[in-house]
Amino acid sequence: MKTAFSTIAPDRFSHETFRDAEAAIQRLLDIYEVHTEFLREAFTRVARNDVPSTGRYRATYPEIRMTTDTHAQIDSRLSFGHVPGPGTYTTTITRPDLFSHYLKQQIELLLSNHNVAIEVGPSDTPIPIHFAWPNGMNVEGALPETWSRPLRDVFDVPDLAITDDAIVNGTQHYGPDDIVPLAPFTGPRIDYSLHRLAHYTATKPEHFQNFVLFTNYQFYIDEFVNWAKEQMASGSTEYEAFVEVGNQIIPSGSTEPVEGEAPAHQPQMPAYHLKRPNRDGITLVNIGVGPSNAKTITDHIAVLRPHAWLMLGHCAGLRNTQRLGDYVLAHGYVREDHVLDADLPTWVPIPALAEIQVALEDAVADITGLKNYELKRIMRTGTVASIDNRNWELRDHREPVERLSQSRAIGLDMESATIAANGFRFRVPYGTLLCVSDKPLHGELKLPGMASDFYTQQVQQHLKIGIKAMETLRKMPVERLHSRKLRSFAETAFQ
Repeated sequence: MKTAFSTIAPDRFSHETFRDAEAAIQRLLDIYEVHTEFLREAFTRVARNDVPSTGRYRATYPEIRMTTDTHAQIDSRLSFGHVPGPGTYTTTITRPDLFSHYLKQQIELLLSNHNVAIEVGPSDTPIPIHFAWPNGMNVEGALPETWSRPLRDVFDVPDLAITDDAIVNGTQHYGPDDIVPLAPFTGPRIDYSLHRLAHYTATKPEHFQNFVLFTNYQFYIDEFVNWAKEQMASGSTEYEAFVEVGNQIIPSGSTEPVEGEAPAHQPQMPAYHLKRPNRDGITLVNIGVGPSNAKTITDHIAVLRPHAWLMLGHCAGLRNTQRLGDYVLAHGYVREDHVLDADLPTWVPIPALAEIQVALEDAVADITGLKNYELKRIMRTGTVASIDNRNWELRDHREPVERLSQSRAIGLDMESATIAANGFRFRVPYGTLLCVSDKPLHGELKLPGMASDFYTQQVQQHLKIGIKAMETLRKMPVERLHSRKLRSFAETAFQ
């Protein structure tokens, strides 16, 4: 170790060039491990009251950097894997172990499309002490009570000034000589979300899969858990493990967890993971009720760069021709949830994505056995309105009903537009299939007895449809699923 400019840092790594993705990832791993281990060891000394009288400990994230000097046109069919023109592009990297498969794909595309080497080395962005432990650490709780110096004087702590969404929101602008982002999220932003995910879902980020289902009812969770455990017990499934809250892992061929422990209390948004190699399995999250929860969880899952997320929930049917149990396939959204207005203005359209729509419609047909015109008996495609007032029925109906009619809405809920809008914002393919659970405008309110019968009849089928759709999407080439529809004028090279 060496001391310079009152900063105590690990031995300095140099920047090295690579034309091999696996070698580049290994270098990222080496830098990340040395730098986080340096912080952990320093904190152990401090926790024993071995506090330096002056100076501070600092370690930094590794980074990937690429420079190109040509305007040569890249294959215009590609939606990611290339930069728009000459310049220097860089991104800080965290948890290269967790993102190794993703990084390999992104780096190989850069090397192939631009025929230039990439550089890997330490960045100038400090790693906050809280993020030196991948699975979390109560930093403040471990400090001695007699410690004489503030934590911020000795270690770097999370800095919200560099932990925002300016890159993905398209609100960060660059001059001709500026270094431009290579990826949609920085290391600190990803670390923040990884720690939030563990907090909200009581499962480690490494268990999350690339195909994510959201629901707002525990009934779906119960059905998913039972089905997943049957898959594990059979031992003949394509899935290799099932993970419950508390990181309880049941491997294929088993009926009981081999590690993990059920928490004393359920987390706010419990997650369950049916795992396949390369994270190509299915995650199901119970987001609870409301657009705030929907935004919170998708804000954090987005940093894992999933291939698709879908909302499977319930809605109010707005047409008298609908029946309880009918399906609503959203092809547009009325956004009255308001939680994303500052990040994605309401004038931005949230289009239906053909690949998702076809997968969902085909799944409904396959599971129900209804085809073509007969499918219209149980499913309607149209606009879904999402609001932030659960008790909208208790106010004067005339004004909201008029708006809903003008929008051609056929379903009303509180989460779907938020999940779709955040999918659009984060370039994550999204979709919505809801089930009509009540018709408040037509005198069919959601009451306890009625609800129980409805859930018993419909949840199993609805969940099977969602799983079937995800399995269809998984078979698509990644470049088809992550199409150009979600890309803006100036995009990062990394998906």
